[in-house]
Amino acid sequence: MKSTIKDWLKVLVLLLDEAAAVALVFLILWVLKIEIPLPITIVAALALGALVFVIHKAVIPTFHKKQITGSEGMIGMKGRVIKPLMPKGVVRVGDEFWKAKSSGEDIETGEEVEVVGVEGLTLEVRSENR
Repeated sequence: MKSTIKDWLKVLVLLLDEAAAVALVFLILWVLKIEIPLPITIVAALALGALVFVIHKAVIPTFHKKQITGSEGMIGMKGRVIKPLMPKGVVRVGDEFWKAKSSGEDIETGEEVEVVGVEGLTLEVRSENR
């Protein structure tokens, strides 16, 4: 998946709160006159920065994920026919039973189907075998 400049700007904005927290820690240490040797500060900052970057790098793919909620999230899901679709019947998608209608052809019990649309609480499906 190709990431864009916009994606990296989002990641940088997400990193701002971590940068603010680190700056606050250093400010508190400075006010309390607690000295940390420069090499330790540099290594700790680089390690923290690398850790935060790797964690946020995992966020970029979620910017482009397909919506998985609501009726739009049903489209493309696979299921199995429970009651024959002639043209209406019942299918099982995941762990749920749905009223369904076939998009054209009759579909027998046990056949695999794919959801191609949703009308209210009825799924429109087509056979995976044809």
